[in-house]
Amino acid sequence: MNRFARIIGTGSYLPPTIITNQDLSQTIDTTDEWITTRTGIKQRHRVTTESTCDLAKIASNNALEMAGIDASELDLIILATTTPDKIFPATATMLQQAIGASCPAFDLQSVCAGFIFALTTAEQYIKTGAANKVLVVGSETLSRIVDWSDRSTAILFGDGAGAVVLSGSEETGILHSKLLSDGSYLSSLHVSNNFINESGFIKMTGNEVFKIAVSRLSLLAEQTLIDAGITTDELDWMVPHQANIRIISAVAKRIKTPMSKVIVTLENHGNTSAASIPLALDTAVRDGRIKKGDKLLMEGIGGGFSWGSILVQF
Repeated sequence: MNRFARIIGTGSYLPPTIITNQDLSQTIDTTDEWITTRTGIKQRHRVTTESTCDLAKIASNNALEMAGIDASELDLIILATTTPDKIFPATATMLQQAIGASCPAFDLQSVCAGFIFALTTAEQYIKTGAANKVLVVGSETLSRIVDWSDRSTAILFGDGAGAVVLSGSEETGILHSKLLSDGSYLSSLHVSNNFINESGFIKMTGNEVFKIAVSRLSLLAEQTLIDAGITTDELDWMVPHQANIRIISAVAKRIKTPMSKVIVTLENHGNTSAASIPLALDTAVRDGRIKKGDKLLMEGIGGGFSWGSILVQF
């Protein structure tokens, strides 16, 4: 008998402070039109006093409420984040304590592909029977590692958290996943922790990142559908990492999926790294677009580079 990892609850949270393109134009050389045309972003949320764990806690509780389970029933917590609250311990252990769970908990770092890597890891625990109910969270406070005087990065990133609860099930859930990495592109997108020689802010070569993202994600999307034996017509929704509207549009075009079948929250959220896919997923579940039984393609790429995809029947 096949054992699937099925999503039974989603949740998200965005800090209340909003930074609009107009706000940014007051401090750096940019305009709303310039940002919108090149990225598709209109605003992003930014923490003030909130921590990565604070955002994750609210998103997790929302997901647990939808799933109809208590945190004490969780067998595992995996938190994908690029911005942990401490060097150690893992922010996941802080989250475990904050929501009242007692299971193992660990962080996973794969930048903007982090949620895909974490969800794939959680699936393996469930398929092998090592866990039955797993909380997977993407939570980021990227504003703390953004140089707000650097126009190339300040316009892109925001803060937020998204979460899902996975459960072992005989019903179809995750159908296929694929993870890839190529460490030869380190200099294209990174944050240094060598504070003597380089600041601890996001450094990005925008044009190179754009080209790599479009190329790798387009090929991955095609291959994922082929490997899973799913046609584009059978795909109900694409839920991509929310990095840039031009990247999202290029991948959708490559797999012949109309933008009407693509979940886009980029305009209001910006790039929230590991939080972006679960944020977009929860948004579309709660507004009724994504329904039980829908086939979803989720994919993302992050610095390193690491990229991955998951095909799931919701």
